[in-house]
Amino acid sequence: MCQNPQRRIELREFKAISRAISTYEDLNILIAHVVEGVARAFKIKGASIMLYDESEGQLFRVGSYGVSEHYLKKGPVFLSDKDDAFFKGEPVFIQDLQNDPRVQYPQAAQMENIRAMLSFPIKSRHAAVGLLRLYHSEPIALHADDVDSIAALVLHLGLVIDENGMRNFLQMVGAAMSSLPARMRKFT
Repeated sequence: MCQNPQRRIELREFKAISRAISTYEDLNILIAHVVEGVARAFKIKGASIMLYDESEGQLFRVGSYGVSEHYLKKGPVFLSDKDDAFFKGEPVFIQDLQNDPRVQYPQAAQMENIRAMLSFPIKSRHAAVGLLRLYHSEPIALHADDVDSIAALVLHLGLVIDENGMRNFLQMVGAAMSSLPARMRKFT
């Protein structure tokens, strides 16, 4: 592994991804563009965004780029105390997916030619709501400034995801309120 890795993301690319996060109204399109933008900017195999479902205790993939459908359907991704990126809120780098006990599906990673994985927590209001995972076919070393850049992007993304969830909730409440009989609406 390289001792002094080169920067992989330039300011122009960082600004483009950040601008997309700030301006897109459709969360699905935003997520698709973020995973593609990050994978292309870092010149890696692929990326995915997974959100956490507390009731199921697992992560659900909401967007990916550069990985096959076969890999995406490898099985559920449950969280355990080994998932430091999610529970500790810090990035975790795994350089050898085939021999690391934290990896749930090492054979699927090998078949997909994924050797290294970097996980970044997506946070909103101090709590992790998901993960951004970067996949590469060889061990990867990131410059500290690149790690900081990704951390800033996923923090921004977490706020957008939270705001989108709140907007959806308020729309559902508004629809429920408007469906009440007129005599009941005057008390709300």
